[in-house]
Amino acid sequence: MTDPLELAAFDTLLTDEERDVRDTVRRFAAEQIRPHIAGWYADGTLPAREIARECGRLGLLGMHLDGYGCAGVGAVSYGLACFELEAADSGIRSLVSVQGSLAMYAIHAFGSEEQRQRWLPAMAAGEAIGCFGLTEPDAGSDPGAMRTTARRDGTDWILDGEKMWITNAGVADVAVVWARTDEGIRGFVVPMDTPGVSTLPVGHKLSLRASVTSALVLQGVRLPSVAQLPGATGLRAPLSCLGEARLGIVFGALGAGYDCLRTALEYAGSREAFGRPIAGFQLTQEKLTEMTRGLVNGLLLAVHVGRLRDAGQATAVQVSLAKLNSCETAIGIARTARTILGANGVTLEYPVLRHANNLEAVLTYEGTSEVHKLVVGQALTGIGAFR
Repeated sequence: MTDPLELAAFDTLLTDEERDVRDTVRRFAAEQIRPHIAGWYADGTLPAREIARECGRLGLLGMHLDGYGCAGVGAVSYGLACFELEAADSGIRSLVSVQGSLAMYAIHAFGSEEQRQRWLPAMAAGEAIGCFGLTEPDAGSDPGAMRTTARRDGTDWILDGEKMWITNAGVADVAVVWARTDEGIRGFVVPMDTPGVSTLPVGHKLSLRASVTSALVLQGVRLPSVAQLPGATGLRAPLSCLGEARLGIVFGALGAGYDCLRTALEYAGSREAFGRPIAGFQLTQEKLTEMTRGLVNGLLLAVHVGRLRDAGQATAVQVSLAKLNSCETAIGIARTARTILGANGVTLEYPVLRHANNLEAVLTYEGTSEVHKLVVGQALTGIGAFR
């Protein structure tokens, strides 16, 4: 069997450091995630703290940030780490992305030096877990419609509201919470042991089951003035955090697709029908070729956008285009791979339907496909069509 990425000589696009990062994360996933992930998914559980500490030991948390114990690697290295993590399971990549690209990035980019020193080294080591409270039950694609409020009470702030679909919240030590104030949208660093903070697990999930997903409830949460992120003013701040996180999804979703494609290749080579391996049938080869074409094209775009990010030239539209492409390509690969595996494809003995179910969530979060199409459409036409 030829690895699909060998057809594009993909490794020649990478530096030695980038290949080392990829290989290190691949070994970690093979040894500590893959043997257990089907069971975690079936049970709807995840040993998040243990995984966070191991990811911290490997330097994967906030790995693209500088200082405070962070590795400070390039965007492509970060993307390749996400690719390998999501090839194991989207829930594992989500844990790392939310920790590093949302919670840590927000504190790194907009926090005070005191906030950075208090939280970032512990978060980089995986000793403290963070979450990012932006999405609400009635404010997903339109975060400007959030209802969570923060009001001044003397020198303190009082927060009230509810956030929904918050990855890591149930195991978090700190939350970055966005709220509406008389001065506009502001961000706050909220220790999870603050009175009035609680979480409720999201149950009955069919996607991202190996991920801690919760509602984050804020009832009269009193915070000192120093809890506010001083550099975050307006909705642009949380949206920039989402833009930071999307690059991990651009690579990560394709990692799930890659795992599905490799599984389908191996299965097609060993499964026989009508006296021959099904890999020898024209329709099967057409499916494998189309999956490979999508994967390779997606990764070429991902690396290009990553290089642009490293050069400080990537635009939000380019990242939106790549996120849209990666997610729709990956879920298409997963669904096609399932058809090659036949009935075996619907079991947890193989990863393809697990990946497909996970990708349904990845397709939605960090901007739905519809929203990203509107972002690209506005760039093409100069006409906004969001309302």
